[in-house]
Amino acid sequence: MASLNYLWQNRLQSRGFSAPFFKSWAKRLLTFPELLKSNRRRTALIRKGATIAPTAEIGLVVINGKKDNLVIGDFSTLGRVEIALHDKVTIGNNVCINDGVVILSASHDVSDPLWRHKKAPITIGDYAWIATNAILLPGVKIGKGAVVGAGAVVSKDVNEYAIVTGNPAKEINKKRTESLNYNPCEFLATNNAWLK
Repeated sequence: MASLNYLWQNRLQSRGFSAPFFKSWAKRLLTFPELLKSNRRRTALIRKGATIAPTAEIGLVVINGKKDNLVIGDFSTLGRVEIALHDKVTIGNNVCINDGVVILSASHDVSDPLWRHKKAPITIGDYAWIATNAILLPGVKIGKGAVVGAGAVVSKDVNEYAIVTGNPAKEINKKRTESLNYNPCEFLATNNAWLK
């Protein structure tokens, strides 16, 4: 969830002892344990070198490798995601990464007789949506507003506002609207308890 400091500073303030006051504080108390867990995950990653915006949402992530290779922008949300940080992984603003997504910044070179490791950075543009169980392979750039369909395996760059599906991922004819203006984090119960 968003950082405790951000939620406190931006909390919705109702008139004391009114019905909305009691309703919002009841929601806050009910969601507080999850909020604490999420903030502990964020703090642990930041202490190890990751750069995470105070408004980013960190779910039950498994992140291996050098944490200072990770950058997550404002209002981006990660579900149950696995990230291998052999190289830089940069996630823009307002990005939604669903459960089951795997982000791999390294692999092995199958044409190399010594089967050496090869790594390359991954960049995910603002407003991109990486759907459930998608896999991003080393060196890909996901353009602004792009959609990676559920279960897609992305081995090549994805254009801005493009929609890709399949294994290997291929662009379909349909495009996403270019007038995106949403916050994927606002749908989460813990944020709603504080901000709405």
